[in-house]
Amino acid sequence: MSDGAARHRLVLVAACVLVDGEGLVLITRRPQGKPLAGLWEFPGGKVEADETPEGALIRELKEELGIDVAEPGLAPLTFASHTYPEFHLLMPVYVCRHWQGAMTAHEGQELAWVRPEALSAYRMPPADEPLKDTLPGLLGLL
Repeated sequence: MSDGAARHRLVLVAACVLVDGEGLVLITRRPQGKPLAGLWEFPGGKVEADETPEGALIRELKEELGIDVAEPGLAPLTFASHTYPEFHLLMPVYVCRHWQGAMTAHEGQELAWVRPEALSAYRMPPADEPLKDTLPGLLGLL
């Protein structure tokens, strides 16, 4: 670990790659007023002190999108690790193909279903950028 990374507080965020029956993945656009507004990302959020990453995803997907996901439906896929100026982000990324409920943007975000190989056309936060190249291959293995 570099000296620069050691000085940053660690923030744990969980993200989910929701994959529909046609192989499209859901990305959401951060609304105005939030940090990194206008960038596209995978749904998820900060893991609270009393939560597991899976528990945080179940909560966040319900809050953000109005869908219910069962923990057995979340499969670990990969992770991202990125140092921002104020903190270091560690983000376990899960894949989910089964959920219940109608997908609705509850936080004013835009939703887009895209082919994994088309992710390169979307601007994403720095921590998510490397995922654009690796996800198509990872999802192809499943």
